Amino acid sequence: MVSAGLEILGLTLCVVGTLLEMVACGLPTWKVTAFIEANIVVAQTIWDGLWMSCAVQSTGQMQCKVHDSVLALAPDLQAARALTVVSSVFGVLGLTVVVAGAQCTNCIRDERVKAYVVGTGGALYIASGALVLVPLCWIANSIISDFYNPQVPNAKKREIGAAIYIGWAATALLLLGGSMLCCSCPCRSSSGFSVNYAPTKRSTANGDYDKRNYV
Repeated sequence: MVSAGLEILGLTLCVVGTLLEMVACGLPTWKVTAFIEANIVVAQTIWDGLWMSCAVQSTGQMQCKVHDSVLALAPDLQAARALTVVSSVFGVLGLTVVVAGAQCTNCIRDERVKAYVVGTGGALYIASGALVLVPLCWIANSIISDFYNPQVPNAKKREIGAAIYIGWAATALLLLGGSMLCCSCPCRSSSGFSVNYAPTKRSTANGDYDKRNYV
């Protein structure tokens, strides 16, 4: 019963983490305009994402443009695209595998096989969290390096956007939920040997043991 509850909790965390990861992948707020020095009031704010760039005017109007060429993107954005897509695929595969091997489903009859299947699903979720963590940290490090680089003009400096923070939260949920799924498998290994116990000796009415016990 405890392992079943751990499976449900771990699967819930992983599903929420996968949804947050997909949201972070689609949001254009990976990089946002940095307000430096006295430039608090600006005409527009620039958002840079994996798939598009948006310009938000001071009047509230927003215009977005999809990136025309993949090869023209920075190496960190190219890697982030590939890794986040692969991570999302791993998340969907992990959901399918865990549901197939969960204790509340009857897709697999053998309890031992179900435990291995759930563990495999947890490993897929852990791999998904690790894959999405790489581009998040890579882009965050690039933003921080450019921000403190004096050779980069202030107009081109960016700050960490909300999408990266959402991605970090998704990574934490994926790693935690995947670990729970791996730990929910019962570790008891039953040996294939059966133990036969000898019957107890019976005594007769006069207190002596029955002779049949010695035959």
